[in-house]
Amino acid sequence: MLNMNIYGVSTEARPLVIAHGLFGSARNWGAIAKGLSDARQVVAVDLRNHGQSAWTETHNYQDMAADLAEVIESLGGRADLLGHSMGGKTAMVLALTRPDLLRRLIVGDIAPVAYTHSQMPFIDAMRSVNLSTVTKRSEVRAQLATAGVDLALQGFFTQSLDLATRRWKLNLDVLAQDMPDIMAFPDINRQFTGSALFLAGDESDYVLPEHRDKIRALFPSARFARLKGAGHWLHADKPKEFEAAVRAFLSA
Repeated sequence: MLNMNIYGVSTEARPLVIAHGLFGSARNWGAIAKGLSDARQVVAVDLRNHGQSAWTETHNYQDMAADLAEVIESLGGRADLLGHSMGGKTAMVLALTRPDLLRRLIVGDIAPVAYTHSQMPFIDAMRSVNLSTVTKRSEVRAQLATAGVDLALQGFFTQSLDLATRRWKLNLDVLAQDMPDIMAFPDINRQFTGSALFLAGDESDYVLPEHRDKIRALFPSARFARLKGAGHWLHADKPKEFEAAVRAFLSA
């Protein structure tokens, strides 16, 4: 079972499960999860090989979707699901393969397509950090800066550092091994006909106009919205606007 951070209590509304993106954790979603928990229980998870969840030998979308299915079944068997980036692809795979578990689907700034860029430079940067002598996160951020990581991502990555044990809470070896699978999207010849919102940042290039036909083929009821002034990490760039858009969709 994945590690779960639970906010609020069960209500008549379906619980909302949140799945983070690559290198993230449930912790990154605490403020938004807490805000949305006034109307329903919100459960933010650590996906496998991230945060407090178990390290495994594989990291592919079918396995991650099965992990999320187990979480939803433990919550009563039906939920709303929000996934960002890698978590968004995981959420889409679950929707396509186990539609019985979902009421509504929200996908944050990702499309069901293969991407050609790689996240390996960030894994290389984290691997390059000499953790044996660090005592403060600022020392790790300085090493990441030397490796070419920009300021915002330095802070993001160090949230996944266990300073007490001087180890990353990311299974960097398996993430590197399965990076081709992470950047791809499985070929699934099914549809999710339930309500789906594809919410993107208008300064991001992850969800392009040419992706819409593919999205509609798999999610025929898909709705599209863009957050002004937000990039790929739209929930961090525009948290109030992101929360408002999710709340409106879930309560519609």
